[in-house]
Amino acid sequence: MSAPVFKPMSVEEYLRTEETSPYKREYVGGFVYPLHGTTRAQAGASRNHVRITVNITRELSTRAQGTDCFVYSSDMKLYIEGARTFYYPDVMVVCGPTDPDAPDTYETAPCLLVEVTSRSTVRNDRHAKYQAYTALPSLQTYLIVEQHERRVYAYHRQGRTWKLQELASSGTVDLPCLGHTLSLDDVYTGVPV
Repeated sequence: MSAPVFKPMSVEEYLRTEETSPYKREYVGGFVYPLHGTTRAQAGASRNHVRITVNITRELSTRAQGTDCFVYSSDMKLYIEGARTFYYPDVMVVCGPTDPDAPDTYETAPCLLVEVTSRSTVRNDRHAKYQAYTALPSLQTYLIVEQHERRVYAYHRQGRTWKLQELASSGTVDLPCLGHTLSLDDVYTGVPV
């Protein structure tokens, strides 16, 4: 996450201005942060980051077929109401019926969230986002995926606590909300690590 624009903004103002913003921004506790930076030189993600995100989205979408679950890539916002925060997770899965009266620009009750790390986001993924995400009652699994090595940190809800499963080189992660697993081979297909 980049440096914030130090002018407090209301949730309503953020949502209104995000629609016309030339770059994606996250909103944390009243402040706006450019997601990848405000210039072309800073924009975008690495090849590995994009390939991993596409691999995960493809695999989860296949597993979600025929269910009431929807898989979103990095363009759908997640609103964490208690924290007055909007994030753009790399991958998000939401299960259950869609409320026709709910806003269509963000989700609030994911069962699975995935962040693919980069040098500029790894601390935030492991700390601030971990705290915010694991406070969501609907969340069952949070994956932090490394892009420079075959390593996934899978946090699983077990009652009121979270259990860490670290996978390196190979292995599979249980995805309870989809009733399937995801292997490191699925995650890293075509990624030279």
